[in-house]
Amino acid sequence: EAVVSTQSTGDSLNPLILPRYTYYNFKMSSFSRTVVVMLLKSCFVVASSMWRYAAAACATGAAGYVAANSNLFSGAAEGKPFPEIKSTHSLVAKHVTKEKWDKLSGIQTATSGFTLGQAISCAVEFDNQHCGIYAGDYDSYQDFADVFDPIIQEYHGITAEAKHTSDMDVSKIQGNVHPDAPVKSVRIRVGRSFNGFGLSPGITRQQRLDLEKLLISAFSNFEGDLKGNYYPLLGMEESVRKQLVDDHFLFVSGDPNLISAGMERDWPEGRGIFHNEAKTFLVWVNEEDQTRIISMQKGGDVKAVFERLARAIKAVQDSVKEKSGKDFLFDEKYGYIHSCPTRDHPTT
Repeated sequence: EAVVSTQSTGDSLNPLILPRYTYYNFKMSSFSRTVVVMLLKSCFVVASSMWRYAAAACATGAAGYVAANSNLFSGAAEGKPFPEIKSTHSLVAKHVTKEKWDKLSGIQTATSGFTLGQAISCAVEFDNQHCGIYAGDYDSYQDFADVFDPIIQEYHGITAEAKHTSDMDVSKIQGNVHPDAPVKSVRIRVGRSFNGFGLSPGITRQQRLDLEKLLISAFSNFEGDLKGNYYPLLGMEESVRKQLVDDHFLFVSGDPNLISAGMERDWPEGRGIFHNEAKTFLVWVNEEDQTRIISMQKGGDVKAVFERLARAIKAVQDSVKEKSGKDFLFDEKYGYIHSCPTRDHPTT
């Protein structure tokens, strides 16, 4: 995923400014006061109910729709009804037929115990999904291939025989953005996942913690312009949080799709951000993907940004492999594995 930004400073980055509330003093009759009091009491009862509902949603929200509907998505094959898919025009609605559901809904993946019900939770809960499916681990693409394959093929406009290609050879880049072009900045990023761990929708708590620990150790091997520091979200100091917000580096919770898909379970434990000293190389840990590797800088030098990205990807891969023997999840057909199949076939 590459972004060349031409926005002026501050565009679409301004904080939300809430309007001021103006309070008025006025006189009213006894009858009016009685009516107002009754209305206020009614509002209080409704608000209390809404608050209790919101509190319950917060308590279980990170587990998402799946946890709230465990009778549908428990992984047990018996007595599991075909769910109502609210996103009726989604690819999930088209390709998750009752026949496929009856065949696949009882399967739990080996890596994280993920189910088809969990995979399609967004399309079941919301009515606005175009795709509506996530993978909980590499196994999901294989165990639920009858669903994932046709969705990937239709979304990306490819055939069943298509294979993903990835080429990070910087020498093949010819030319660059003209120095006089009004380009503010360039950012290029990729997602990468490691074998032996679930993807964000299905990863277990222990797997997430183990992966974070492994990556922290790997980051300590970085040298030169890639050397930097890791900042865990759990227990983050306010001064660090504010600086990361000011730098527009910090990812936050609250995305309805990620919550529904189970990606914000145990938030913010096991998540964090690494960046180098120049703040031109970042790694997001355990957000929507196991890692998001990002290279960026001001100006329009796309080639320099890509060159740094290629080195950074190799540094992450080599360091993790040296520490643990684990490598990137790569499939000859799918490419580098992500949780979301709408990524470029379905990876970057």
